[in-house]
Amino acid sequence: MRLLLFVLGLSFLLLFSACSNVDLIATDSKTIQEHLSNYKGEKAVLLNVWATTCAPCVEEFPMIVDLGKEIHDLEIVFVSADFDDNINEVIDFLYDHHVSRISYIKNEKDQPFINGIHSTWTGSLPFTILFGKNSGEIVSYWEGKEQESKFRKHIQLAINE
Repeated sequence: MRLLLFVLGLSFLLLFSACSNVDLIATDSKTIQEHLSNYKGEKAVLLNVWATTCAPCVEEFPMIVDLGKEIHDLEIVFVSADFDDNINEVIDFLYDHHVSRISYIKNEKDQPFINGIHSTWTGSLPFTILFGKNSGEIVSYWEGKEQESKFRKHIQLAINE
C-alpha cells in the first residue's frame, strides 16, 4: 500500500512539475551523490539543502539562483528537505524563483539522508556544499545562511581548485 501511495505521489509530482517547468524529483542521498559526480571536470557544483519552512533558506535562495545564472562554471543543485505534505509549496516556490531545471526533494529518512550528504552535517538548514570543478571533491561546506561574499569566495575556490 505504501509503495502504491509513493508511486501515485511521485506520478502526481512529475505531472504537476511538468506543468510548472520544474522537474521535482524525489531522491535519496546516494542518488544525489551520483548526480553530483556527473559534473566532475566540467563545472563546480553548489549543493544547497533547504526547506520552504526555513526562513534563512528562503532568504538566501534568490541569491543562490542569481549566482547560478551569473556564473557559467557553476551548477546549482537544490534539494528540498520539506515533508511530503509540502510538495505543492515546494513546486510553487521553485516556480516563483524561476528554477526551471531539475530540483530534488528528499525521500529518505532524516538521519540516513544527513549522513549520506555529509558526515559532519548536523541536519541544520540551510546546508551548502561546494564541490571542485576538476576534482569533484568537497572544497567547502557550511550550515546556516551566509552572505553573498562568502558564497562568491568559495565558488571561486571550487572553480579554480
